[in-house]
Amino acid sequence: MTSMLTPRQAALRLLITDFLSQRLESKLEKLPPDDPKRADLQRDFAPAAWLEDAARRAAQIQVVTHSLKPIHPEAKGTNLYCPPDALAPVPVVGSHCLTDDFAGDVVGNAAALDVYKFLKQEHEGQTLLALAVSGDVDWAQALSDDPAQAQAWMSAFASLATPHGNPTSHTLAKQLYWPVGDDLHDDAGYHLLAPLYASSLAHRLYQTLQDDRFSDEAKAAREARKADLVSERPVRDYPNLAVQQLGGTKPQNISQLNSERRGQNSLLASLPPMWRSVELKPLWGTESMFPRYKSRPAVKENLGALLAFLKTDPKRNVDTRDRRAAYVDNLIDDFLQFTAEVRTLEPGWSCNNKCRLPAEQAYWLDPEGAAQADAELGRPPPTDTHERICEAYANWLNAQLRDPLPMGDPEFEAWRKAMQEHILAEEREGLHAD
Repeated sequence: MTSMLTPRQAALRLLITDFLSQRLESKLEKLPPDDPKRADLQRDFAPAAWLEDAARRAAQIQVVTHSLKPIHPEAKGTNLYCPPDALAPVPVVGSHCLTDDFAGDVVGNAAALDVYKFLKQEHEGQTLLALAVSGDVDWAQALSDDPAQAQAWMSAFASLATPHGNPTSHTLAKQLYWPVGDDLHDDAGYHLLAPLYASSLAHRLYQTLQDDRFSDEAKAAREARKADLVSERPVRDYPNLAVQQLGGTKPQNISQLNSERRGQNSLLASLPPMWRSVELKPLWGTESMFPRYKSRPAVKENLGALLAFLKTDPKRNVDTRDRRAAYVDNLIDDFLQFTAEVRTLEPGWSCNNKCRLPAEQAYWLDPEGAAQADAELGRPPPTDTHERICEAYANWLNAQLRDPLPMGDPEFEAWRKAMQEHILAEEREGLHAD
């Protein structure tokens, strides 16, 4: 390597010699000065000799972003190297969301991993592997003064990012037959899918979780939260996190990144919402159903948001009207949900002497029990329950907003009408029968 090189070529060649010098030095430090192995090591780490050996061993490993080994450690099939910018953008989280500094994984003979470490070195923001894949002429010149030799090594190093042989799956790998035709009985009407493990994406997730859970900055943010102090760093929690252990006691048998994660692969919880039902009790000892309704978390939240919005004195335009209507709709939806829950109580609870609700509210919340009581007493059932409930709701909402906002008849009529429309809509669906 004595030819005249451009500055860029010289910088790349210096990258090679520095890497080899450091590795040689680390090995020589372990040997006594008179050990005959020192001469062998110096010969092995001469640039031309080491590069020749590295190019030969490059065939034993493959750089991947999607690996088959995590699916089954004994499976023998195709692994893929798919950089994020080569993937189709789809509206779900996936490997395509990774940035250019994603971590490539390595599968194959662990004894050849030093070749990947060599190719991971960067020059001007590009790895040596990327330069090999792109066929960078300066990188070739830095490798060897012999163009044929340099091209052979470049091709060998670039092969780390390409599948070995034709795409294949394996009996131990997962395989799915995906129907693509109209006739399910036609064997030709299926595509065979072979899922691979998104190793680079899993590693980014692992790094993010580790940082959010154990970094000094995250710990400081949590301490600030406990002390009720402001922190620029957000605090992130990951409830119900699961960990999938891959590779057992030998995670390096799966892949390089799996080894760096000590075999731990995090799985975020993907559970459906958990229904947490409070103990439902009859509305005894109260003269109105609205305190119980107002105590619901969703009602508190929407009522507070509506009040805060109106206090900003928003402009009288369509956007304001739509936003206000959205808050009111949410409140009414939760009122009807509250109604539906109370109606699941054993009918007749409103006939108890402990019930002090007005007649229309008792009839609204316990229609079957109240109707039976009226029948036993020979009283005709009321026909205006809905109207009275709508008016009661409008009065209640006006009262909640009146301090400090002025509320009057126009607002009362708006709330009453909105409630009436919601009730009628549910009646049309058969959910409420007076």
